[in-house]
Amino acid sequence: MAYQMLINGQSVDGVSTFDVINPATKSVITQAPQASVEQLDEAVAAARKAFPQWAALTHEERRAKILQLADAIEANADDLIETLTTEQGKPLKGFFDMGAGFEFGGTLAWIRGTAEYELSKKVLQEDENLRIEMHHKPLGVVGSITPWNYPLMISIWHIIPALLTGNTVVLKPSGMTPLTVLKLAQIAKDIFPAGVLNVLSSESKIGSAMSLHQGIDKIVFTGSTPTGKSVMKSASTNLKRLTLELGGNDAGIVLADADIEAIAPKIFATAFINNGQTCAALKRLYVHESVHDKLCDELVKLANSVKTGNGMDADSDFGPLQNESQFNLVKELAEDAKANGANFLCGGEVVDDSGYFYPITLVNNISDGVRLVDEEQFGPILPIIKFSDVEEVLERANSSEFGLGGSVWSTDIEKATQLAQRLECGSAWVNHHGAIQPNAPFGGIKQSGFGSEFGEVGLKEFTSIQTVHIHQK
Repeated sequence: MAYQMLINGQSVDGVSTFDVINPATKSVITQAPQASVEQLDEAVAAARKAFPQWAALTHEERRAKILQLADAIEANADDLIETLTTEQGKPLKGFFDMGAGFEFGGTLAWIRGTAEYELSKKVLQEDENLRIEMHHKPLGVVGSITPWNYPLMISIWHIIPALLTGNTVVLKPSGMTPLTVLKLAQIAKDIFPAGVLNVLSSESKIGSAMSLHQGIDKIVFTGSTPTGKSVMKSASTNLKRLTLELGGNDAGIVLADADIEAIAPKIFATAFINNGQTCAALKRLYVHESVHDKLCDELVKLANSVKTGNGMDADSDFGPLQNESQFNLVKELAEDAKANGANFLCGGEVVDDSGYFYPITLVNNISDGVRLVDEEQFGPILPIIKFSDVEEVLERANSSEFGLGGSVWSTDIEKATQLAQRLECGSAWVNHHGAIQPNAPFGGIKQSGFGSEFGEVGLKEFTSIQTVHIHQK
């Protein structure tokens, strides 16, 4: 099929096209439209024109449109899930049903869950002389720049709270995974008024042009820390509001009293969800020396029980890495770990080069100072680091420049909770990792970004506060 963008309610071609690659085969799926800066200007102008009327609707009127979108997306489930697998690589079902169907289900959950929230006015003071009200007002045009790891769900994370609070949106998905989002745009075309939602695809230039654009009032960006810093610099030209969800190098700490057989499947699943290509996946595992060997054994059993293969194959638990660059980074980090004396418990060697397949890999006899521990691998390779002192390991966990998530694993819930609260990260879990939901705020600190998503707190990120002083006499 021919893919088109959405600008001002119309399906439009790009000025040229670019190839979209299937990471399971390294072959071209199709061509996607390449937007021009002039088309970006058209989309922003359309969004600005549509803003007053959309913002003037009642909350219930906007909510009804958003729920209509959820129903229309659900009606296109099979097509969207298959497209997602083809361009992103994740299996249709995958390990523990956490593949493309999992992302699709999350997409619906976040639309419908977010639609339940409303920001009402708050009366700060009321007496015979003065009434003071606080109102949350939409910002205007929101620019959304989304990544390639969860192209459909993260797009929804950006656009639904923006639209619900009365903003209009210009969205650019990753050039590596634009197809599912372009299909989403066509589904939304007949639901929202022209200009309320605009979607442009691009290999390059459009994202940076959005950050600089004087007609965009806020940027929501999910992606790498270096790119986030570039977005922040460009956004300063008109003091755009920003929500930045950037890289992470999440630490998990397994205490001596942990129930190893019970937690091993959870650790495995949360480290390797989406083949490790998840911002809040468990990426550094610190394990007390008394249970280190037993946990390693349990994780290896799990690793040996799964299959990495083409996501379209029903028996594939994990798919390929999404792109060649990420594939090469994982290989590079593995080779550096080998050179530094790390022990590879399983994996570590490419056995199928028909796609960007890298096996589930577990590494121990490694510590801080090695790239695999210090850097975000964003792939299916987990370093397991032995420790003996809890205070010392907490310091090591917090020494990272990142601060997205962290976890503590123990049968002593009170002790684990106290330790989790001392982790320097935006989200902390006890006996789990990376579990997020629409009603719980999510965001990072330090080099992992700033701003919160989800729930009422997330809605507020798309508004400004207006305080109205009403003098009664």
